Amino acid sequence: MYVVHNAMEGQAPMRASRFLFAALLFLQLGVATAQDFPNKAVRVIVPYPPGGLSDLIARPIGQKLSEMWGQSVIVENRSGASGMIGTEVVAKSAPDGYTLLVGTLSEVAVNLLLFKSMPYDPLADLQPITQVAYSPLVLMVHPSMPVKSLEDLVALARAKPGTISYASIGRGTPHHFAGELMSSMLHLKMVHVPYKGGGPALADMVGGHVRVGFVSLTSAMSNVKQGRLNALAVTSMQRSESLNVPTMNEAGLSGFDITQWLGIFVAAKTPAEIANKLNRDIVAVVRSTEFRNRMADLGTGTVGGTPQELARLQAAEIEKYRAIAAAAGIVPE
Repeated sequence: MYVVHNAMEGQAPMRASRFLFAALLFLQLGVATAQDFPNKAVRVIVPYPPGGLSDLIARPIGQKLSEMWGQSVIVENRSGASGMIGTEVVAKSAPDGYTLLVGTLSEVAVNLLLFKSMPYDPLADLQPITQVAYSPLVLMVHPSMPVKSLEDLVALARAKPGTISYASIGRGTPHHFAGELMSSMLHLKMVHVPYKGGGPALADMVGGHVRVGFVSLTSAMSNVKQGRLNALAVTSMQRSESLNVPTMNEAGLSGFDITQWLGIFVAAKTPAEIANKLNRDIVAVVRSTEFRNRMADLGTGTVGGTPQELARLQAAEIEKYRAIAAAAGIVPE
């Protein structure tokens, strides 16, 4: 009896030692993997066409990461289905950090409220890395429109209900929700015209095919300067330093607050060591003076926070837009 008991006592420390050794080996391999990352080309998926804010943010980040890592960083535009085609690519990619998503509010939050089924779960299949930027939208009209303010636009829409269309960069985007929130709060009947990205929507607005729309501040600034579109109001609670127009809140829509934001995501279950390295390196780029100045020229603010902060923002926005959808009568399709 004593011999058996003694043998078991001897095995327990041995098993503990083996477990400790395995754990240390695992940690060492994880560190080695992170130090070795990346050792091949990295893809950055933009789920919208070239020319939009996501694209304008992805390319300088990709360039700086390529210089930092000594590896190719390839920006791919995979647009369609309200941003879900490109996002699905990332959600279903190998969880190794080699496929990044420049995700916006739409495909990582709001689409949950608009579609009965999605090809991915934005909370379960994506892993936040860092918020990169934020920017208000701008309510814009074609110069042929006889309006100079939100009040003028409302009067025209009420005089001709159902005859005024507004453009967005796609169903479920902040641009779409801004239009629905405005219509709901003012009891207007306006026709939503979704496009597959900011470039196509802007082209039709400048061409006068759709004469009202919500566009990114970046696009608004350049088109106002060139006299191709007129700005009526910004959708954030604070005025923009780039455009001398009131907020929607100041123009009479109390509490109106729609802010476009962008963050970097990877496939869920990406190892913590790699995710942490991605966070450190991308935050370094985002907080650099060069990147901040470049974004300021576009009227866009920069962030560069923790994965946890981005996760909290994502969850909070889902609840915020759930309330907007309910008030506007938007139901999943």
